[in-house]
Parts: sequence; structure tokens; C-alpha cells
Amino acid sequence: MEADRNAVTLETRLVRIRGRVQGIGYREACVRRAQELGVTGWVRNRLDDSVEALLQGSPAQLADMCAWLSEGMSAALVEGLDVTEVQPPFGRFDAFERLPTL
Repeated sequence: MEADRNAVTLETRLVRIRGRVQGIGYREACVRRAQELGVTGWVRNRLDDSVEALLQGSPAQLADMCAWLSEGMSAALVEGLDVTEVQPPFGRFDAFERLPTL
């Protein structure tokens, strides 16, 4: 069976956000923005005071989400993003959720 040529390319990125991004509602804002953009995956705090997110969506959705992550929210002071492309095969997410701290 031939793949649907109109199907959206699904990509996955693992993103580490460094800076002042914990204790200010950053993860909750991240969940809201991901849902607005239609991005699936998860976000969680790391013990090193960074935030980590696994993002899944089209290239345009991921570009928009990474742009938002780098700008953050007004209370955030994002110092940098480390973005890693996750190569297939990978599981498909149905929603975007907040996970416990790792």
C-alpha cells in the first residue's frame, strides 16, 4: 500500500531547556502551548534545575514549539536549548503531558 502523500511528516525532538525555568509555572505554560500547537509528548523538571521536553509533531510545529521554548514565558530566563533529533522508530504520543521530576 502506498503511503498517503498528504500525510504530515512526524518528527521527534528531545529538548533540554537551561536557565531559570523551574518554580515559575514553565511546565504548565509549556503544556498549554504544546496543546495549542498540536504538539504531543511530555515535559518534566530535571534535578539539575533544567527542564526536559520530548516533542512530537510536524517540522513546522516543532519549530514553533522550540521558538516558544527559547523565548519561554515572561518569568523565565532561558539561557539555552539543547535540541536532539530522535531517530525512528519511536513511539507515537497521543497528548502532551507533564511528568514527575527526573
